[in-house]
Amino acid sequence: MIIELLNREHRNIERLLAVLEHELDIFDRADRPDYEVMRAIIAYFEVYTELYHHPQEDQVFARLKLRDPAAVVQIGDLAREHQKGADRLRRVAQAVEGVLTGREILRRDVDAIVRDFLAHERRHIAMEDRDFFPAAAKALKPQDWAEIASAQSGHKDPLFDAATETRFDGLRAHILQLELEAEAERCPR
Repeated sequence: MIIELLNREHRNIERLLAVLEHELDIFDRADRPDYEVMRAIIAYFEVYTELYHHPQEDQVFARLKLRDPAAVVQIGDLAREHQKGADRLRRVAQAVEGVLTGREILRRDVDAIVRDFLAHERRHIAMEDRDFFPAAAKALKPQDWAEIASAQSGHKDPLFDAATETRFDGLRAHILQLELEAEAERCPR
């Protein structure tokens, strides 16, 4: 159940990365992206992934260290990777705010900062999906999963849960619109 939840969250994060990339492509064409959507994505990462998703992964990882130390060596330092992702996110937030406040920042620098974040997040998710989650599913015992589940906060995803937080309403509508447009392009009538 926990691995399924983490996998579902990864798919949702990938959707957000795709929207952020879409907005960056608009920015790169010297058009005005939807900065409120970009800010909402940043806020989502700051709130949900940093306060709920990563801590839960860290709990699973701690159990995996006890059950299969060899698997942990292959995965590496997950907490450090999460911290580096948070640092990259802060640079993205600073770049977006810099643009919005009129600070002199080159478009190519903004592009590089956001693309670096996108690439690293995608590689990180791929590694977790490929190495971490299967190793945890194999090594952890039912008691481990029960203890991890009992430590969960019960906090629902503020964007992808049925009861979304209102601050993410615009982002959710934007994601759905982009997905509908992409589907229409794939399947013209």
